[in-house]
Amino acid sequence: MSLLDMPSRRPPALDSPDTPAPAASHGGAPPAERTAPSVERPSGPADAHAPSADRDPRTSVSRDHAEDRTTRSDRINQLRAGVLGANDGIVSVAGLAVGVAGATTDIRWLLIAGLASLVAGALSMAMGEYVSVSTQRDTDRALIARTRADLAADPAGEHRHLLAALTDSGIPDDVVGEVADSMERHDALTAHTRFRHGVEQGTVVSPLSAALASLLSFTLGGIIPLLAILASPPVLRLPATLVAVVVALALLGVVSARLGQADARPATVRTIIGGVLALLVTYGIGAALGVAIG
Repeated sequence: MSLLDMPSRRPPALDSPDTPAPAASHGGAPPAERTAPSVERPSGPADAHAPSADRDPRTSVSRDHAEDRTTRSDRINQLRAGVLGANDGIVSVAGLAVGVAGATTDIRWLLIAGLASLVAGALSMAMGEYVSVSTQRDTDRALIARTRADLAADPAGEHRHLLAALTDSGIPDDVVGEVADSMERHDALTAHTRFRHGVEQGTVVSPLSAALASLLSFTLGGIIPLLAILASPPVLRLPATLVAVVVALALLGVVSARLGQADARPATVRTIIGGVLALLVTYGIGAALGVAIG
């Protein structure tokens, strides 16, 4: 048999009639080395595919993050006011009631003192929170307004301040200029207020929500020791109130830690120790005054 009569030894897959043969490329390059043809972009306006604030998906992402920060900041603000109000209500109302109980066993004076402490303390806490948070809100808004005015009056100087702030935060010198430029192109005011002053436009806290949280939490916290001391006989008023305060403070520590996603043990121990010490001190002072006056 001659060499011309010998059958081809190519792989069967290549001999199959169903497999299309690769087209020869100009210049003799093997098919594997050919590059894929480029895909033409559809015609349209010159800036149709240029990155812009309206088309950049990072814009919507940053808006979502801003909304998340606003919600988180408001929740943290309410949690802080609520925990502080409940703790103050438990300890202050119990302390006053126990102090009066150390001086007298008359249930009428205990009721008057307890209710007066509950109402005055709740209103005082609410007004204190409202004034404090309003001051913080006004300060943040004034800072944002000053930053907006400074950016309009001296953008180059503000840019240098932003570079210094980003450098201090740990961004390397070789990329800090590019980072600052990108931030200012995206949202200059937010970049300056956030990274230079730690304030964001969408996260200015609400004084009314903090005041309401403090008012309700103080009232709920103060009712517990007040009911315990009013419902107990004279000989059991101090231990019953201590038990009620310890249980209430323990629940407060657990709930606040769960809401803040923190370890409950340190918060619970702190609140219990502080509350018990406050009760013992006020009871001792009330008993001493009762002996001295009587």
